[in-house]
Amino acid sequence: MFDWLLPENHAIAILKKDHDTVKELFDQFEEGNARKRTIDRALIELKIHAAIEEEIFYPTVRSHVGAGLMNEAEEEHHVAKLLIAELESRSGGGDHREAKFEVLAESVRHHIKEEEENILPKAKELDIDFEQLGLRMLARKEELLRQGVPSDQEHAMVEKTNSAGSHPAASTRRKKTAAKARPARSGATAKARTTKTRKKASR
Repeated sequence: MFDWLLPENHAIAILKKDHDTVKELFDQFEEGNARKRTIDRALIELKIHAAIEEEIFYPTVRSHVGAGLMNEAEEEHHVAKLLIAELESRSGGGDHREAKFEVLAESVRHHIKEEEENILPKAKELDIDFEQLGLRMLARKEELLRQGVPSDQEHAMVEKTNSAGSHPAASTRRKKTAAKARPARSGATAKARTTKTRKKASR
């Protein structure tokens, strides 16, 4: 597990601090403390963190860490960003909002664990100036805080889905409700229809 003492501007220390921040927000949510505000803040933190990793940190360490671990991390980012996009959509996740955030928290906690146990220790072996890298990451964070995080393909996908109809979970729920409400055919009705069909066929 991650237990290194690093300068605060060290790139890995910056990522670890971000991890601790979002885990604390997840804990606050589970304790029921100002849930709406906690969700909103967590989404901002996660988007900025993902941006600096994908734009700066991951490309720097990818070749040394290896494609397998990095591809998995990027796919975990993709899943998290889809959930974030749904939470930030016009419906805000609807009545699934808190459940969706809990799934996001579980996914991100897993990602953090994998990153701190596998990716960061491997990245730390690199002979590079991690503090200079960290300064680049901090500068980008400040820029994103001022200007906002640019929209990504996950937000575009969710927006397109919402334009075509509601999200899959709600759609499935409506179909199940409709199926339950649909009256079942009686045996007599079914038999009459079968007889009628046979008569037409024999003409």
